Amino acid sequence: MPTEAPGWAPPLLAVQFLTRIPVPMTARLSREQVVDGLARAVGWFPAVGTLVGCVTAAVAVSASAVWPVPVAVVLALIVEALLTGAFHEDAVADFCDAFGGGLTSEDVRRIMKDSRIGSYGAVALLLAIALRACAMIALVLALPPFEAFGAIVAAATFGRLLVVATMAAIAPVPTGTGLAKDIGALTDARRLAFAGFVALPALGMFAMNDPAGLLFALVAAGAFLWWFRRLLLRRIGGSTGDCLGFAAYAGQLIALLAATAR
Repeated sequence: MPTEAPGWAPPLLAVQFLTRIPVPMTARLSREQVVDGLARAVGWFPAVGTLVGCVTAAVAVSASAVWPVPVAVVLALIVEALLTGAFHEDAVADFCDAFGGGLTSEDVRRIMKDSRIGSYGAVALLLAIALRACAMIALVLALPPFEAFGAIVAAATFGRLLVVATMAAIAPVPTGTGLAKDIGALTDARRLAFAGFVALPALGMFAMNDPAGLLFALVAAGAFLWWFRRLLLRRIGGSTGDCLGFAAYAGQLIALLAATAR
């Protein structure tokens, strides 16, 4: 069996990796093809973000016609958590536990691998979800439905694009395992450019409604990435899967805060 994944594999592997959506076709791939396909799937992460964002935004906007907006947004976040398996939320808790409670590099990596949630992780996760919910409530209340929909979708896309930028800018921890180790090292400027192209439809819709908001988000994301790179290299020597998940959630919050700033 060839080691190179067929052309249809990368986008489907991206969906399978970032969501709970069943993708039976990927069962036909060998382990070597999965590794090759995942390396190319990174460029499709923003498209999966757009898909997830469309579901979240559709629930939030449509449910607000039936229930109060805070109830509609909480319902949308519940549906999204079921769709993604709370993938990035879990990373936020693990990352904040590790960097909040770990004193040495070994401590940080050990805590990140621990499935239990400590006080740093619990507080960070609660505040992150609360901030995201408040921003979405503000958008649905203040904007016409189409604009609110577009801003929520753009935030989900932007978060996954920031993951690809993080992978391209920060080498994986040498002793790490998983996506950051096996595939992060293969993410370069070319794959980041492709991810940016994939993100264009969602971000373009956001730019049409709020060009200053998109510019603010890009500048803020650049500042975040500069700080994040310095932090990770100083504390643990590179990135891990939980660091990437934290970056995804941070990207969503950056875009939502940019959209609500006006």
